[in-house]
Amino acid sequence: MNAPATVPFRLTQFSHGGGCGCKIAPGILTELLAATPLRALPKDLLVGTESSDDAAVYRLNDSQALVATTDFFTPIVDDPYDFGRIAATNALSDIYAMGGYPIMALAIVGMPLDKLPVEVIQKILAGGESVCAEAGIPIAGGHSIDVLEPIYGLVGLGLVHPDRVKRNDRAMEGDVLILGKPLGVGILSAALKKGTLSAAGYAQMIAATTKLNTPGTALGALPGVHAMTDVTGFGLAGHLLEICRGSKLGARVRFDQLPIIDEALAWAREGTKTGATDRNWSGFGSEIRLRAGAPDRQRALITDPQTSGGLLIACSADTEAQVLAEFRKHGFDAACRIGQMVAGQGVSVE
Repeated sequence: MNAPATVPFRLTQFSHGGGCGCKIAPGILTELLAATPLRALPKDLLVGTESSDDAAVYRLNDSQALVATTDFFTPIVDDPYDFGRIAATNALSDIYAMGGYPIMALAIVGMPLDKLPVEVIQKILAGGESVCAEAGIPIAGGHSIDVLEPIYGLVGLGLVHPDRVKRNDRAMEGDVLILGKPLGVGILSAALKKGTLSAAGYAQMIAATTKLNTPGTALGALPGVHAMTDVTGFGLAGHLLEICRGSKLGARVRFDQLPIIDEALAWAREGTKTGATDRNWSGFGSEIRLRAGAPDRQRALITDPQTSGGLLIACSADTEAQVLAEFRKHGFDAACRIGQMVAGQGVSVE
């Protein structure tokens, strides 16, 4: 496999962990938040911290609720323009995952000014601007600081009808599970950092991570869509577990039905993975059941941290065709059924 074309300045040399792979490990995050005091919440706060959902949602009136989220990370690629695009796409995904649509964004910028040329930083910002323009929204402000590692992301603000909010804890037994984007971004990022990723693999990675999860807005209008989230740093298994825990159900996943980026599967067979993969497994592996004799790549792929990953939907069986049609309309050709919500606990991979 041949490496993709090089860029003059390697952004990833500054990253101890790139993209959503630099999230705090699930177990440590739980410990950090354990001492957070619980306070009475306003009745108009429709979604807060109670279910580890993608964004906060606050009712403004009978027909509008504000969706608020923030997301930022260190470089996952060396090309500054691509880094900006990926970070912005990832941040706006949380709004779509709640069934809403974005209305504006604020930029979060942290840069090592003594190490990065001005033109590199300008390209990062331009990449983020391009994605917001595609989403039809402005970057209306933001905040910047001088730090040791490059950091870029957005505060995303959106709107949704209060009756169309899609939480991650409302799945029902028998619901079909649908995944909107293929897995494997973390594995490709690991190969990129080693200098072994091919140009075709890089193109696949960029195509996946810069595709806005726009179907989420229309999916919010479907009563048969019971739960929705996006798959990011905790991998498919971690974010599906959040649906399971909140819904007090289990899930059964068919590994042979999972959409996987072609080159990521090849690297997974060779044992390529990120450090976040093992941290994810340490954090929630006790709740995952793999079949006896399952190859190591199965565990690696279901815990692979996804940056700007796909929407994960739990919907009634008679809504499946509508959900898939909506994905197809927006060009998500890899979207497919991957499993089902069942009675019990945890995630079983068959």
